[in-house]
Amino acid sequence: MVRNQSYKFWLPALYAGVAAGIFSTVAQIILWWLFWDELPSILYRDARFAAAIILGKGVLPPPATLDWYVMFIATLLHFGLSIAYAIILSWLIRGIDITNSLIAGGLYGLGLFLMNMYGFVMIFPWFVDTRDWITVTAHIVFGVSAAGVYKVLSRQ
Repeated sequence: MVRNQSYKFWLPALYAGVAAGIFSTVAQIILWWLFWDELPSILYRDARFAAAIILGKGVLPPPATLDWYVMFIATLLHFGLSIAYAIILSWLIRGIDITNSLIAGGLYGLGLFLMNMYGFVMIFPWFVDTRDWITVTAHIVFGVSAAGVYKVLSRQ
């Protein structure tokens, strides 16, 4: 019985992380496309920023062009963090209704933005360049979608 309960938490939380990682990335790309004329270079820039966490500052210098290895590392990191963050959120909302979970997810996403873009920049200062309303929105989309997917998948 305990194993079954554990399974009902972990699998939905894992899927919520993957789904939220996809939804937030798609939202960010759509917003870049609609409001800024910087695609795909801004995507490549952000991928280099993320990959530099693992690969070091050597991947940061321009030009911001497509590098498949950098994209692979950035994607692995993005989804690893998305899953970890979604597991934490899922644990926090596991006992509340879906409406309040979605609100909590949005606030959680906002908190992730603040932690990532104002806390982690002390270690990874290049992320200062990503502090903008589109990144805030993408983080909120992450939290809301992670909460929604978890709640839908964890129903009995």
